[in-house]
Amino acid sequence: MGSIGSNLQEVKRRIGAACAAAGRSAESVTLLAVSKTFDAAAVRAAHAAGQREFGENYVQEALAKIEALRDLSPAPAWHLIGPLQSNKTRAVAEACDWVHSVDRLKIAERLSEQRPPALPPLNICLQVNISGQASKSGFAPAELEPAARAVAALPRLRLRGLMAIPEPADGEAAQRAPHRALAALKAALNAQGLALDTLSMGMSADLEAAIAEGATIVRVGTAIFGAR
Repeated sequence: MGSIGSNLQEVKRRIGAACAAAGRSAESVTLLAVSKTFDAAAVRAAHAAGQREFGENYVQEALAKIEALRDLSPAPAWHLIGPLQSNKTRAVAEACDWVHSVDRLKIAERLSEQRPPALPPLNICLQVNISGQASKSGFAPAELEPAARAVAALPRLRLRGLMAIPEPADGEAAQRAPHRALAALKAALNAQGLALDTLSMGMSADLEAAIAEGATIVRVGTAIFGAR
């Protein structure tokens, strides 16, 4: 692995090539640098190299980094992408810009109640259990429409789209299938009158497959920061 700056450039090159192959503009995909388990200095180095969007899996770790990096300018945008328990929603509602991992209505309701009115609406993605894995959290596809309608109606939240963590797969066709399924769910919700603009899908190993199927945010950790 090279430096964080050179790794970022390589990931951006991959995103640009994948967008070109899909007939999309490179600006249509946001790179989310997943900094979980890496320290604030690593985030600082990525920020110095131009990265502005950071994803964290663990609430306490995210809060510590947000506090340690308050001096950064321009301020980074912080995305929670890992599991969120009810007792941690207030801290997240106060500190984060996005939550990708809303997997039940109760969590969204608490975030809505606890988002400070002085802040912009909290950007929300609903996590979908796209591969039907017993070990994964998320809404089943059949539950999605009523949940999305309920979340879209909550104050101080902005329902942006859907997120999934598919089972790892080998080969482009196998990688693309769950991403295509998530994109179809988003299209169906939009056809029902919801205005969703975000598909948070694709990681270091499968970002090309995700971009081919319409990802707007790819969540990349290892390829930027190194192995955990």
